[in-house]
Amino acid sequence: MSTRRGRKSGDAQATDVTPALGKTIQRLRKAYNMSLGELSEHSGVAKSIISQIERNETNPTIGTVYRLSRALDTTIDEVLKHDDDPNFVEVQGKSGVPILESQDGLCRLAIAGPLNLVEQLQWYDFQARPGGALESDPHPAGTVEHLYLLKGELEVTCDGETRLIKTGESVRFRGDRPHRLFNPGTDYAHATMVLVLRQMGSESN
Repeated sequence: MSTRRGRKSGDAQATDVTPALGKTIQRLRKAYNMSLGELSEHSGVAKSIISQIERNETNPTIGTVYRLSRALDTTIDEVLKHDDDPNFVEVQGKSGVPILESQDGLCRLAIAGPLNLVEQLQWYDFQARPGGALESDPHPAGTVEHLYLLKGELEVTCDGETRLIKTGESVRFRGDRPHRLFNPGTDYAHATMVLVLRQMGSESN
């Protein structure tokens, strides 16, 4: 049973109502694709009480939260945990996204990934006009580049070996070797690139 006001001893002690509790119960229930009735059947808590908990209209007892947490395959600590972290960690305006250009001025790289992770992970939006080329020196040993072509075509050259990539195709290549992206087509090319820097140390010659 649940109680809206007051406290009782033992298993019937009521918890404090917090928006996070109802949201957590609802999120877990939907993650398991469970209806209110199904959660009620598995937990032994009345369907109406679960609905009130999810709407933050009642103070559930510790016993009620315990039964719900078991039915949702989690712990009571996780259910009662306060999560004050914001949903959106960072929002960058258009003017706040760094843009790099190639030497020929025909290619641009928008740094879409977080700058505080550039030593582990780099994420770029890449665009190249016809004839545009981007030459890159080797990145740290173990780096792998992942490129997915959204539009057009690109010649990807890694350490002298070239592959032609077309719209909808992806390629992964060694970023710790000299590499080049070139647009041989008549339309602009657009790709997304992720660099995973493994930082495995220098390769032996």
